[in-house]
Amino acid sequence: MTEYLIGTGGWAYFNIPHKPALKAYSETFRFVEVNSTFYEYPSTRMVERWRRTVPDEFTFTVRCHQDLTHRIGLKPIDHAYSVFSRMLNICRTLDAPFLHLLTPASYVLDDIKIRQAEDFLSTLNLKDTRLAWEVRSPITRKLVDLMHDVGIVHSTDLSKEEPSYKSDALYSRVFGKGKHNLYQFTDDELIEIDQKIRKAEAKVAIITYHGPRMTSDALRFKRYKETGTFIPITAYTGIESAKAVLQEDAKLPSTKAELIKHQGWKVIDLTLDKRVHLHELLSKIPEKTYNSLQEVIKELTAIQ
Repeated sequence: MTEYLIGTGGWAYFNIPHKPALKAYSETFRFVEVNSTFYEYPSTRMVERWRRTVPDEFTFTVRCHQDLTHRIGLKPIDHAYSVFSRMLNICRTLDAPFLHLLTPASYVLDDIKIRQAEDFLSTLNLKDTRLAWEVRSPITRKLVDLMHDVGIVHSTDLSKEEPSYKSDALYSRVFGKGKHNLYQFTDDELIEIDQKIRKAEAKVAIITYHGPRMTSDALRFKRYKETGTFIPITAYTGIESAKAVLQEDAKLPSTKAELIKHQGWKVIDLTLDKRVHLHELLSKIPEKTYNSLQEVIKELTAIQ
């Protein structure tokens, strides 16, 4: 059986009145990916406070600072080892089983960089911490062999691609298929992600959702794994659900194309048991400029 660790990239947006965000988050989820360590180095005191805030069984994973992945590169030089040592200390303070590396599309792993990465990675004293590596440049056979040989988990976005090889662990940072990470997942898409996890047959699957609806996506996936059912998106169905989603932040007047661009990525409850992207409905309304929410709802009602 695969152990699922389901959560989001950070806890800062998990807002409950009169309660610290991490504490509130840990009462809902038992896992989080620390996203802020990609941008800044937290103090030891802060990291210790994070660990004390959550239950003993709560799991952290840590993103490696961009100094290593975006500026220095995976090279066997003193500066790289220094950054890595700082990140490893954070992992050990948090009892984090994984340190996540993300190398950008500009970091093309040719033969020279692969040899440098092999020299660097093979000399690390990881102890109980494993590496997950998200590669945004083209992946070659040599790179896959390196990750496999060193025991690195190939991190992917399961909504777009699967790992290049099977491992006892699976790590996925899930963004979806929208531009600029604007996306929300339907039931069917979450089920498809779960099918890929099952196919991987890993001992542990780390699934960390990102984007504007990451908390909702993670909660819905977590509930599905616990009960086999999905939490609704809104308190309504059909046109009323569309209305509830549109009135959050739809800017009018807008053309049909603008509505689809800015609102179509959202998910609504078409029925009690079916969720769809709003663009499925918006694509059917007439081509014109809409001056009010009432106009949009009138046209949506007419197509039903």
